[in-house]
Amino acid sequence: MAATLVDEWVRCGVTHAVVCPGSRSTPLAVALAGHPAMAVHVRLDERSAAFTAVGIGRVVGRPALMVTTSGTAAAELHAAVVEADLGGVPLIVCTADRPPELRQVGAPQTIDQFRLFGGSVRWFTDPGVADDAARGLWRSLASRSVAEAVSGAGGPGPVHLNLPFREPLLGDPDRAGGPAPGRADGGPWHRVHPGSVQPGEAVVRDLVGSGPLQRGRRGLVVAGAGCGDPDAVVALGRALGWPVLADPRSGARRDGPGVITAADAILRSERFAGGHRPEVVVMLGERWVSKVVGAHLVAGPDADVTTITVEPWGRWRDPEREVDAFVRADPAQFCRAVVRHLSGDDPGRRHADGPSGWWGDWQEAEVRARSVIAASLGAGGALAAVHGLVTEPSLAHRLMARMPGTATLVVSSSMPVRDLESFGPARPDPPRVVANRGVNGIDGVVSTALGVALASAGPTAALVGDLAFLHDVSALVRSEGLRADLCVVVADNHGGGIFSFLAPASALDGTSFDTLFGTPQEADVARVAAGFGWEVDDIDAASGPTGLEDAIDRRLGSGSMSVIRVRLPRRHENVDLHRRINAAVVAAVEAVEA
Repeated sequence: MAATLVDEWVRCGVTHAVVCPGSRSTPLAVALAGHPAMAVHVRLDERSAAFTAVGIGRVVGRPALMVTTSGTAAAELHAAVVEADLGGVPLIVCTADRPPELRQVGAPQTIDQFRLFGGSVRWFTDPGVADDAARGLWRSLASRSVAEAVSGAGGPGPVHLNLPFREPLLGDPDRAGGPAPGRADGGPWHRVHPGSVQPGEAVVRDLVGSGPLQRGRRGLVVAGAGCGDPDAVVALGRALGWPVLADPRSGARRDGPGVITAADAILRSERFAGGHRPEVVVMLGERWVSKVVGAHLVAGPDADVTTITVEPWGRWRDPEREVDAFVRADPAQFCRAVVRHLSGDDPGRRHADGPSGWWGDWQEAEVRARSVIAASLGAGGALAAVHGLVTEPSLAHRLMARMPGTATLVVSSSMPVRDLESFGPARPDPPRVVANRGVNGIDGVVSTALGVALASAGPTAALVGDLAFLHDVSALVRSEGLRADLCVVVADNHGGGIFSFLAPASALDGTSFDTLFGTPQEADVARVAAGFGWEVDDIDAASGPTGLEDAIDRRLGSGSMSVIRVRLPRRHENVDLHRRINAAVVAAVEAVEA
């Protein structure tokens, strides 16, 4: 049975398996290790291993196999399964289990694993103990598991196979035979052809003809992770004369007119925000993290905003209950279809400006904001003299600017993803940016980055805080022979920085706040990393950006596993720094408005 499963998974394009050692999962682990086309990554901790599999699935677009033994090992996978569910990441979880006769009788290492992950999986099956009579069914099961993980009813996500095994777990190798026969052409047992992601012509014609997608209207295109081809997204904005608010994870944060990267800071100007309320918002992919941006896009009681969300899998992304129209289509295909209709309506006006310089106002605000941000985060800026030469905003800015376009940046939730969104620059060739924003947690970030590195052709960096790093410290455990081109950059501000921006920071005394929220830890990040055999650079904020950039250049692409710990100003200084940068941007934007 195990050999048949593995052979079929390979035929379906699955080439990575993350395996945790355990007895009950022996048949599957041995079969995986024996297939020449399967890359097997052995990890000790199930929780970390599952996030490693999530990282692989994020960048490959095909599920990784996550294999564990029975009992609490299976329960350790739950956090990553939830992330894969809400983040739309394909994943196949294979939990070994005791056979039915050993359940509910006090057998060791036995828990109820039936539908262990509840509604977080696209598909669950417990096919029972394999026998020769059912030998021909296993190819169908393996093939369906891939189809459900890649293109199930809710879009890409996790599936769960609970696989009971009886002893002897290895059986008699002379009688085992090979896998059950597959398709003669070497292809998968089932070929699943997803429905069309091309928007219907009638839908596009209605939206463009007399609908909301009109040149001359005050519109915004909001691009986030999952928006599809960045060129198509930018082309839509230019064809409509609407700015594109480009999240770093969208891939659309590129140099060029109409691409807005500093929306969070710009919209802190009440004068600009009040005078630039959109009439139409097109949401492509995930939302920005910024609450300031999110609030500006919501209609509110006195506004009249038409919101269009383009979502290929029918997921209901509308926390504000404001969306007017859901278009079930691939975002890039939607963008191209709209551009074609606009070109047919008026071939001479491909890059029209909006009313009263709508496009130009946003572009001018962007230029001024980026200029202020660059000056504020530079080594010679006035803020550097107060807060240090390297700060949390400048770390995100410089890392994004320094990485080669062939690299991937994994960014942690909490402050790193916000700093990258607020201060990450536009580039002609931005690196790929990914984040676990399905559940927005800080758990498993280093493990996810390791999975990304194991599956990527180019170098991988991760930007994490010190608490996220320590939370996932088991990811640092290295088995013999493990190699990955991964550099983990740790923003070490001695605690949880995001809480200093929230209400408890002003409501509690310093000691109570640190105890409950800041939670500084005694562990030394650099020593922890070195203790696990990782190469370490220890950068102090006062040493300036040169030391940081030299370390980034030396580590990225070296093929080694390394940690750059950056000692940063304390958390209360970071709050002040953000306020001063945002105030300077507001002043620059309002100088034009006046």
